[in-house]
Amino acid sequence: MRKTENAARLLPVAHSETPEPAAGIDYGQLDQHLGYMLRRAQIAVFQDFFRTVGAHDISPAQYSTLTVIECNPGLTQTQVADALGIKKANFVAMIKALEERGLALRTPTPHDRRSFALHLTPAGAALTRTLHEASLRHERRLRDAVGETAYRALFEPMRRIASLGRERASGPRGSAD
Repeated sequence: MRKTENAARLLPVAHSETPEPAAGIDYGQLDQHLGYMLRRAQIAVFQDFFRTVGAHDISPAQYSTLTVIECNPGLTQTQVADALGIKKANFVAMIKALEERGLALRTPTPHDRRSFALHLTPAGAALTRTLHEASLRHERRLRDAVGETAYRALFEPMRRIASLGRERASGPRGSAD
């Protein structure tokens, strides 16, 4: 079983393929918790992504990796993993799988032979272009589901929430101790 099949299998899929809460289940305050609702939204987004790119056997993390490599050829594995917030051990396995599929190439960096620079192969570049087209269809469905205004309004608050993780990693901001 390929990684994306395994990942898709782990996502909770109702018969309607939407992550609606189960009827008759009391979720307490969960539906008032932003983290819980973000996770349910992520599940729905990932399900649609898998439906959209399923024929290519690519996960959202692999698509993100291919895109970052496409836009930044020559970054090291560590730089790409850090940029995407992927644990290095998981990232190495993912890059190895992309390399085995002939989509990415690792080359030793000139200044540190233990470090690898990442590049797309011609097949990887072609697939990434195809995935970008599919991703646009996927994003249109998301936009259509919430409306243009709400869709555009989501990005800034989501960026702020995402930055909380970076702030925690670098220490408290504006501490008045």
